[in-house]
Amino acid sequence: MRRGDRLFQIVQLLRTHKKITALQMAERLSVSERTIYRDMQDLSLSSVPIISETGVGYSIDSSYSLPPIIFNEDELEALLLGVHMVQSWSDKHLAAEATRALEKIACILPAHLQSTLTNQQILVPDFHVLSEASLLLPDIRRAIKQKNKIKLFYKREDNESSVRMIWPLGLFFWGKVWTMVAWCEMRNDYRQFRIDRIEQLKVKHDGFITDEKQTLKHYLLQACENDKKKM
Repeated sequence: MRRGDRLFQIVQLLRTHKKITALQMAERLSVSERTIYRDMQDLSLSSVPIISETGVGYSIDSSYSLPPIIFNEDELEALLLGVHMVQSWSDKHLAAEATRALEKIACILPAHLQSTLTNQQILVPDFHVLSEASLLLPDIRRAIKQKNKIKLFYKREDNESSVRMIWPLGLFFWGKVWTMVAWCEMRNDYRQFRIDRIEQLKVKHDGFITDEKQTLKHYLLQACENDKKKM
């Protein structure tokens, strides 16, 4: 858990418990008591009104509230739609993170908007994405972030198998399938690969360094220029 997330969770625990000990918070957040003590000190220095009683535990001034994030109903529906899309059409890890984000939003919503969370009229069914393909997404996302090469075992449109060494640059979701844009070492050019045609992939320890003509931004600009020429 990131430190900022942990501090947020500590404040939430203090707000929902009359008294809570460092040990109890450490167990809830899967960190050491020493980490909790350090976090409590940092929160106090940040003007969070924490009350400490030796042998009893911690509490927080009942008048304290987190700085408000104010949404109108349409803004909240837009956020919920995005969260539900991630939950339905992404991989399990991102889906779990989206759920956590939604829980944080729920904690700070005023009463008149709470019903929006439970009475959704816009639904996002999950039948469009094959679960087998989504299992590959976490490794691909990690390789993109860390700039690691991928050895790709891929089935082409003609059903022939191909092995490529690629530099993953970005993922696209097209409403039914996921694709990956990458720089292909064999073709020395951009290529787009459907995730559901990947037979196997291996994220390599080898990193890659792109120049200005080997980036996702450049790929998108190039794609736009090609579209204009076709018009």
